[in-house]
Amino acid sequence: MYIFDFKKRVRYAETDKMGYLYYGNYPKYYEIGRVELIRSLGISYKDFEDVHKVMLPVVSMDIRYKLPAYYDEHLTIRSRVEQMPTKLISFDFEILNEELKTINTANVKLFFIDMTTNKRISAPELLVAPLKPYFEI
Repeated sequence: MYIFDFKKRVRYAETDKMGYLYYGNYPKYYEIGRVELIRSLGISYKDFEDVHKVMLPVVSMDIRYKLPAYYDEHLTIRSRVEQMPTKLISFDFEILNEELKTINTANVKLFFIDMTTNKRISAPELLVAPLKPYFEI
C-alpha cells in the first residue's frame, strides 16, 4: 500500500453561504491528492499526459460526507493506493480536519488511455515501477 498526505487550506471561494466547504468541491480535493501522490513517486501528471501520452479518465467515484469542513480550516488530504494498478487504478481518500478527525472519505477509480490510439491500456511501467516496493512482501 502507498499513502501520501497533502495539506490544503479551505479557501473562501470554495465555501457555500454557511462557510462550509461546498460539497461539489470535494472531487477537486481528490484530484489534488491524486496528482500530489503521483508527484511524490517522481512522476509529473503533466508529463504523464504530455510526454508519455497517457490519460486517466474517472470511471467511478463513491463519496461519504461525515462532517463539514470550514472556511480557512487546514485539511489533510490522505491518498492511498491499496492495490497495484492493472487496467484500473483505485485511489482511496480520507480528508481529515485540524483535529485529525475524518470528515470525508471517497474511492475514485480511473483507467489508463493511450492518447495516441484512444484505447485502454494497462498501467504504464513509469507508474508501476515506483509503486512495486510498496506492494512487495
